[in-house]
Amino acid sequence: MSKSSTRPPRSPLSRERILHAAIELADEEGIEALTMRRLGRRLGVEAMSLYNHVEDKDEILDGMVELVATEFEVPTGGRDWRSSLRSSAISVHEVLRRHPWASSVMESQARAGSARLRLLDALIGILTGAGLSMPMVIRTLIALDSHTYGFTLQEQAWPFPSDEAPEMAAALAGDLPADTYPNVASMLGFVTTTRPGSLVDFEYGLDLLLDGLERRLANG
Repeated sequence: MSKSSTRPPRSPLSRERILHAAIELADEEGIEALTMRRLGRRLGVEAMSLYNHVEDKDEILDGMVELVATEFEVPTGGRDWRSSLRSSAISVHEVLRRHPWASSVMESQARAGSARLRLLDALIGILTGAGLSMPMVIRTLIALDSHTYGFTLQEQAWPFPSDEAPEMAAALAGDLPADTYPNVASMLGFVTTTRPGSLVDFEYGLDLLLDGLERRLANG
């Protein structure tokens, strides 16, 4: 019996299979690597075959984002408003870290798909239920999004891993005129000598936002 006859049959090409392969390619090699030709090779088909299931690359990007957004935790309102917001935001951050290309693609889209709309609808319900006026709800959503997406993009753009911060701080301190920038030198010295662990902390900034919102609610 030939080797080819013993191979398991390949799954038929479908939109869902194309989208999952596109996500895998982007996760491994970056969104810049996503071309119809590369995607076709990964799936073992000619690029033209993809057009029987998707209209163009834009449809693939929309579908990829929608699939990634289904991984976000949608709060149910079963907990207090703060715990619900916190848990959901942490979930979104973790998902975006798993798919490093997704933050920039999501933020560049003019329209949100159904998965992101479900999350948005749940967040609006929790915030209005907590007693926020609609203008405050909108401002809060923008602040949470700015922290979540902005932090993730900054985290991904760092030129070195966060656990190498003491070494980088020592290198920077060596080139820094301490008499001109005494406070920066003091901070770099602290990081270099104490090695405080990771200072890139998504939850620290998130809690600052939620603390401020909690105070606003307490003050009516």
